Amino acid sequence: MKFLFGLILSCIVSQTVSAETPTLINIPSGTFIQGSDDIERETAYALDEAAYGHSSTRQQQWYAGEFPKQQVNTAAYRIIRNLVTMAQYQEFITETKHPAPQISKAQWASYGVNHSYESIQAYQWHDGKYPKEKANHPVVLVNHNDASNYAKWLSKKTGQHWRLPYEVEWEKAARGVNGNYFPWGNTFDATRLNTHDNGKFGTAPVGQFPQGASPFGLQDAAGQVFEWTQSKQGNNRMIVKGGSWDDKGCGVCRPAARHGRPSTLKHTLIGFRLVQTPN
Repeated sequence: MKFLFGLILSCIVSQTVSAETPTLINIPSGTFIQGSDDIERETAYALDEAAYGHSSTRQQQWYAGEFPKQQVNTAAYRIIRNLVTMAQYQEFITETKHPAPQISKAQWASYGVNHSYESIQAYQWHDGKYPKEKANHPVVLVNHNDASNYAKWLSKKTGQHWRLPYEVEWEKAARGVNGNYFPWGNTFDATRLNTHDNGKFGTAPVGQFPQGASPFGLQDAAGQVFEWTQSKQGNNRMIVKGGSWDDKGCGVCRPAARHGRPSTLKHTLIGFRLVQTPN
């Protein structure tokens, strides 16, 4: 009985993944199809129009800045399967005393965003601790510098090199090599992701939509929250990818879609994941 108990305990311990060792996916070197063509962009605008009942994304040319459909080569790298969670970020906050995800009413008002200050209270941290019952939700209200500092901390803690993904790395992991419109294929399916299309209106625990995984196994690459990348878009703006729980349509959730946000922005619609590289 002692031996059996010890064996069971050993299996449980071996399956426990600590915050500093997230599950990784191997992305091989080689080419993939990046960007979009007129057909894909037209599909995206049509999805948005059907969902919203108006043509704002078309009129504002949301998808005009996407890369043209092309073969692009990348080196091999590894990427975190799931978004960084509040519980994982908690360890970083506790060890480093880095400011917790929190924002004042004045700072929020300065962004000029549509969401009210009251609507973000469910995501505010208090006394350096994440909101109750959101341990496995993606961490939000983090700006680009916060995410980069988490990567530096994780690098020091593990002796491995972690950083935010470049846009091209994120896109390859999110859509596979064949240029899928969405991580799972070319047809939008609201049951495969966390967006406003399926009635949810907030973050969900990571990994709850396995049917929406990419060919490489990346989870929550469409919907849930936008993700910071290492790629710049002009002065003090960084590319974010993936769409969010607030979106419908969901043209903006396609891996080819690309938008810039101020690097200092802390929003309930933006989180992050990391890549691990040799250097």
